[in-house]
Amino acid sequence: MAKRTNKYKLTLEEISLAKEDDVKNDALTLEFDNHDNLFNIINVVKSKAIFNDEQQSMEFAISLKMFTEIILKNRDNELFKDLQPAIAEFMKKLKSR
Repeated sequence: MAKRTNKYKLTLEEISLAKEDDVKNDALTLEFDNHDNLFNIINVVKSKAIFNDEQQSMEFAISLKMFTEIILKNRDNELFKDLQPAIAEFMKKLKSR
């Protein structure tokens, strides 16, 4: 039986570039899945007020969950071996707040 996941779509658009001579890129749309409900996690992180800025709370929650999902999907990848214990400890600390 296939494992059920939540599916998401993220669109990234450049609003402005720091260097005027940088070439502006087209919008990037990415569809991905995650075992967690990202909107619930975003709301939990925002409610914990870890950051003084709600925008940073959302950025943190989205980026952390996307990154950790890739680590989970690629747990046998040598690239992540040294990082896995630190991420596990970090997640425990975050959840205990």
